[in-house]
Amino acid sequence: MAAARDIRIGMVGCGFFAQNHLMAWQDLRPEGAILSAVCDLDESKARAAGEKFGVPHFTDMAQMLDSVQIDLVDIATRMETHRALAAIASERGIGAVVQKPFAPEWAECVAIVEKAKAHKAWLAVHENFRFAISMQKVKAVIDAGTIGKPNWARINFRTCFNIYRGQPYLAEVGRLVILDLGIHVLDLARYFLGDVERVYCETQKRNPAINGEDTATIMLKHTSGAVSVVESTYEAKRIPDPFPETLLEIEGSEGSIVVTRGERMTVTTQGLVFEENIGSPLLAWTTRPWHTLQEAVLNTNRHMFQRFRDGLPADTSAEDNLKTFALVEAAYESARTHGAVKPAR
Repeated sequence: MAAARDIRIGMVGCGFFAQNHLMAWQDLRPEGAILSAVCDLDESKARAAGEKFGVPHFTDMAQMLDSVQIDLVDIATRMETHRALAAIASERGIGAVVQKPFAPEWAECVAIVEKAKAHKAWLAVHENFRFAISMQKVKAVIDAGTIGKPNWARINFRTCFNIYRGQPYLAEVGRLVILDLGIHVLDLARYFLGDVERVYCETQKRNPAINGEDTATIMLKHTSGAVSVVESTYEAKRIPDPFPETLLEIEGSEGSIVVTRGERMTVTTQGLVFEENIGSPLLAWTTRPWHTLQEAVLNTNRHMFQRFRDGLPADTSAEDNLKTFALVEAAYESARTHGAVKPAR
């Protein structure tokens, strides 16, 4: 068997959340993921990351790719930049991982995918919620058949954490909680119960100081016949706040799974009840309460690296993520029309 080859990584974006990507790539170095260059429009951020990780830094992605041999770029920038940056990678035949949301609008997402296809370039979306240890354990219970066929679920991410302090631009966007947070929870609904044939959504703006919606309640009819309720809000008023945990209930023909605050999973099956702590341990570079999301980034990066190295599509390939983004668009259309909407195929 041929030895697994090293993959040279170029990091594009060195801002707030990208620090988790950088630390994750450093952890994956012994496995063959070699961070080889970093890039950010803000030269001070690029320089700081380059010095910290001992790699050259750039303020222009094309220049980085022309100067350093890169196999895979990790694009962790704001969504309005994704189309242009992904195109630069695709035109050079370089693989790319694009941070969620894929793009601001459906047409841009499709254009990014078509560009990569035209150049036969590997492309995936860094949708990390499904790679959290807790969500992986829930999926393992489902896949084992422990609760039978899933037929109903409620999946929610409700918090009052002040997201505007670290990302003030979010207060100005016209489409907020579904595109920024709900997209994660919608992806989990697909992950656990399969694809969706109908979407109904109601949105609210409970904080008058922002432009977009901060609360969304979405009902999905899955092609399997299952029904799920997906909830996301930045305006929950609860103490203690479960941030940044995803809470859920999934019922099946033979039992149920309930995940409560503190990442406690209770599984009921055939009259028996089992409980387990499914949370993430602290790593050398993770801190509470962010550690659950931070390790999800590590797990996502590992998955991307391994699939790219092996020439296989990621579970959250660009094509797969289009199905999740279609639910986002359907949710917004449903909220506008107050009717059920079929997602794009």
